[in-house]
Amino acid sequence: MDDVTEDEVIARIAGFIAVGGPHQIATVNPEFVMEARRNAAFRAALAQADITTPDGFGLLLVARWRGRPFRGRVTGVELVQRIGAVAATRGWSLFLLGAAPGIAERAATALQREQPGLRIAGCYAGSPHADDEPAIRALIAAAHPDVLLVAYGHPAQELWIARNQPQLGVPVAIGVGGVFDYLSGKLPRAPAWMRRLGLEWLYRLIRQPQRWRRILVAVPLFLWTAWREREL
Repeated sequence: MDDVTEDEVIARIAGFIAVGGPHQIATVNPEFVMEARRNAAFRAALAQADITTPDGFGLLLVARWRGRPFRGRVTGVELVQRIGAVAATRGWSLFLLGAAPGIAERAATALQREQPGLRIAGCYAGSPHADDEPAIRALIAAAHPDVLLVAYGHPAQELWIARNQPQLGVPVAIGVGGVFDYLSGKLPRAPAWMRRLGLEWLYRLIRQPQRWRRILVAVPLFLWTAWREREL
């Protein structure tokens, strides 16, 4: 992962848009790391991304254990909100792809409410299935967005971007997971104090107990694996 701050990521996005596409950004959390250990295609997609940001308190903790701390955390929600703010002033356009039907539109409305003048090139739920890719590529190509936000969840969204970006040539494409759900109000975010303490996982477990398997992978199994590798 890249040791980057949010300001640096925004500056690099501006550079990508200035020179043209395609570029890929991934906001990596512990679940990504655990999936990449066993999924070679996903691992390759992350390795080839132009920027991989540290998203997830566990990653910051492990980096400190290993004596190479990250300077900050760049999360999907904050990054998208920041992109929306900068896009509104610079005239960039955003295309929101993925999530459940209607959610991308609600997220776009929320972003425009926060940032008047923000240009939304399009919204489409679609799917990450290969059979749907030609039609989705045509839709995005016709919209000519500067930034493509893909909310299919990992690893599908990163693999989708890696497959389609060479043909799309969008300056910046980012996998954003559940960001549209949060922006649209479908799901509440953890309180700020829980986010600061790295307890978002606990809030999600309380609100969505069916996520227990994902929490198990992202928290205890990830930390155990990192500690075991440290000892080796």
